[in-house]
Amino acid sequence: MDKVILITGASRGIGAATARLAAQQGYRICINYHADDHAAERILAEVRGLGAQAIAVRADASVEDEVIQVFQRIDQELGPVTALVNNAGTIATQSRVDEMSEFRLLKLMKTNVVGPMLCAKHALLRMSRRHGGQGGAIVNVSSVAARLGSPNEYVDYAASKGALDTFTLGLAKEVAGEGVRVNGVRPGYIHTDFHALSGDAQRVTKLEPGLPMGRGGQPEEVAEAILWLLSEKASYSTGSFIDLGGGR
Repeated sequence: MDKVILITGASRGIGAATARLAAQQGYRICINYHADDHAAERILAEVRGLGAQAIAVRADASVEDEVIQVFQRIDQELGPVTALVNNAGTIATQSRVDEMSEFRLLKLMKTNVVGPMLCAKHALLRMSRRHGGQGGAIVNVSSVAARLGSPNEYVDYAASKGALDTFTLGLAKEVAGEGVRVNGVRPGYIHTDFHALSGDAQRVTKLEPGLPMGRGGQPEEVAEAILWLLSEKASYSTGSFIDLGGGR
């Protein structure tokens, strides 16, 4: 079976690292991104340089019409998706719940919860044996925040990742008999520019002394877990999670 992967939010950080590793493992790759054309083109050039057949598609992964267009591009140019990595996500500046606006909450939940559900829906229409597919695998990128709650920082973000974990468990059971595996990874304290969105670009460095392993993680370490869960090496794993939080 040809290996065709869609990675949402793949122009930077964990998504970009996952694209590079997928290229090394023989996947055809769709790099989905939201806004940064330059960053997406750079990652696209890198994965093609590694020998992968790849495309970059700009789209908001939380808007169904745009998700449909992404999958249609993949169908036409790469073949039906066999692997989905729901990596796209957002966070807002550190805040208490009693200071959060409705707009902030709705935007975050749409991106972090509705988006992965929509992408999974359209992946299943291609992967699931119920729909004539040959099977596949989905990995949802959650966060250790789902376990820790992130008080006084971003409870809303933690709650969105908790919802993503519940979705992972439910969907895994729903499609286990249809040839589709669904798992999650929970990274935390990873050195990426994602933390700048919360207003503290140096957050990981500041927290390193308090982590059991004494250091932050690298995007490549998360990518390794993602690609393992997608692979046949994890063929009996569904509805499970790999925590990547340095012991916390």
